Amino acid sequence: MTASAPTPPTTPDNSESLAGLRVQIDSLDQRLLSLLNERAHVAELVGEVKKREGTPFFRPDRVAQVIDKMQKSNGGPLKDLHVAAIWREIMSACLALESPQRVAVLGPEGTFCEQAAIEYFGGAADLIYCASFDEVFHATAAGSAQYGVVGVENSTEGVVTRSLDLFLHSPTHVVGEVSLLVRHHLMRSSNSLEGVEAVLAHPQALAQCQTWLSKHLPNAERRAVSSNAEGARLAATNPAWAALAGERAATRFGLHIVAHAIQDDSYNRTRFSVICLPQTLAMPPASGKDCTSLIVSVPNRPGAVHDLLVPLKANNVSMTRFESRPARTGQWEYYFYIDLDGHPSQPNVAAALAELRGLCAFYKVLGAYPIKA
Repeated sequence: MTASAPTPPTTPDNSESLAGLRVQIDSLDQRLLSLLNERAHVAELVGEVKKREGTPFFRPDRVAQVIDKMQKSNGGPLKDLHVAAIWREIMSACLALESPQRVAVLGPEGTFCEQAAIEYFGGAADLIYCASFDEVFHATAAGSAQYGVVGVENSTEGVVTRSLDLFLHSPTHVVGEVSLLVRHHLMRSSNSLEGVEAVLAHPQALAQCQTWLSKHLPNAERRAVSSNAEGARLAATNPAWAALAGERAATRFGLHIVAHAIQDDSYNRTRFSVICLPQTLAMPPASGKDCTSLIVSVPNRPGAVHDLLVPLKANNVSMTRFESRPARTGQWEYYFYIDLDGHPSQPNVAAALAELRGLCAFYKVLGAYPIKA
């Protein structure tokens, strides 16, 4: 007699199974909400203590410590990247209950500068939109914003020269940085490449997309505006205009993305500096992976620039950036913008800085701040 095949196990109806799982999720959501509100209540108490003691409400080093701790205890299946994003938003929302952080950014809504600010401060920050980086520096220095976010360097087109010039005399200092992978999309009010008469964007974005524009829109005018989001806003008012901007701008101004990621360099990144007055937040403590930024000038004599490098080599300090800007004195003098690997609290960095200062006609530490490994 031939044995019959085993009967397959019965499974619950798919709709019933899904309904049951959704009930579990609803229950978990309620528990999460209760715990989040409990955390928010404790954060309010922390805010009262900070207010009495006069200590800063926003502590980026504390945010980094909490996120690092949560990632180390993460057992999955959530990815560490997503754990970081979730906890940054939780902490941002709780901080808003303690004291909303006013952050000046390049506007209008939809700029990469806005995106960098949200990545650093979280979505609960109170963003102040400015027409230029000049206004961002002014708002931060004047106190109408507690912090500012400004673009400083692009991996394709180099430094944002206006930001470097503004750093020279600003009383603000740098307390953090954000590096964004930048994707420039061509967008307009109609879903077609036909009939584009002008492409509007920030000069850096136009330069970063020049190869694609020359090939696909050779006859279109390239019109520089104050920001990519401003270009998107203007493109929404004229069907013959297109803009280069990110997805946030397309969503904000109701535009069609007609060509995706048209930047010449696929690995196109922009660095943004987070600035504030020293009395708002002092120099962050060493994190183990830090950058020290400074501006110096030296007398115009043979070998002066070479002499700047000697203290770095002697104290085993690596220089990660060296940019020059004219001093505008008419004497062919320059200011040098230097990034060093390390923190002034490290003995070798402190020694190098002390020797550098003795060689310089002008010396200013812009800040020391943690960078991502």
